[in-house]
Amino acid sequence: MLSDNYKKVKQVLWIILFANIGVAILKIAIGSLIKSASMTADGFHSVSDGTSNIVGLIGISLASKPKDKEHPYGHKKFEVISGLFIGAMLLFIGVKIIIEGISKFQHPVSPTITVGSLIILILTLIINIFVCTYEYKIGKKLNSYILISDSLHTKSDIFVSVGVLLTLVGVRVGLPSIIDPIASLVVACFILHASYEIFKSTIDVLVDKAIIDEETIKGILKKFDEIKDAHNIRSRGSENDVHIDMHIMVEPNITVEQSHKLNHDIEELIRKDINKSAQVIIHIEPFYNKKTTNI
Repeated sequence: MLSDNYKKVKQVLWIILFANIGVAILKIAIGSLIKSASMTADGFHSVSDGTSNIVGLIGISLASKPKDKEHPYGHKKFEVISGLFIGAMLLFIGVKIIIEGISKFQHPVSPTITVGSLIILILTLIINIFVCTYEYKIGKKLNSYILISDSLHTKSDIFVSVGVLLTLVGVRVGLPSIIDPIASLVVACFILHASYEIFKSTIDVLVDKAIIDEETIKGILKKFDEIKDAHNIRSRGSENDVHIDMHIMVEPNITVEQSHKLNHDIEELIRKDINKSAQVIIHIEPFYNKKTTNI
């Protein structure tokens, strides 16, 4: 099932890659032709979308490898690591656009706005909306970290393109050309923000930040009368790779068979209520102190 999901994720990334390449070429070509810093910047932002798709494809290829002796937990974190590369690329492009935008302030160039260029920008905007919606929908369906992250990245493109469109319309109706490099700096801010969000989410996974609230897990444990206490409840991972471990305390005279069934029932309920692919490790201890409990 997991390998089938990876295949579907790859198919989506290939479709999005070709769409992003087409959008980027149109924006950069038209932006250079009409000498618009903001549209060219938006085009390079779209290039980063395509590049992130390539990184995603590489990450998915590595993550889909089966478990082996050196990687008994699998290779799924390669999908997360690919997010770090996407964030780094966005950071580089954002800084590059800021430098170019400052240069435009020192040597301003008035962009030549045509109806054709505006139509092309609107067309690429529509494509971005489709890409973002499609990628996010499939990402949620397949529980794919890379698709969801990439769709949020593409979502920033939509807001950026709207800003560029409004800027070009403003220049066409007579506003000063200085708003064009200002808009390119705004584009850079969106890119840097997207970079920050990606860095934050990927690093949270890599440093094993808790992914499930402890009270949520305790709420599930309370449904089992056999459990008298629980502690050392921990969780880590990402949406498609949830790991939960805990210590539970039960009556000392419970049998091995009963312990096994209880363990199995807890796992099933956690997978039902929290995440269907959650991996759960439960350490069972005898309960003697009947005065206090932690659940």
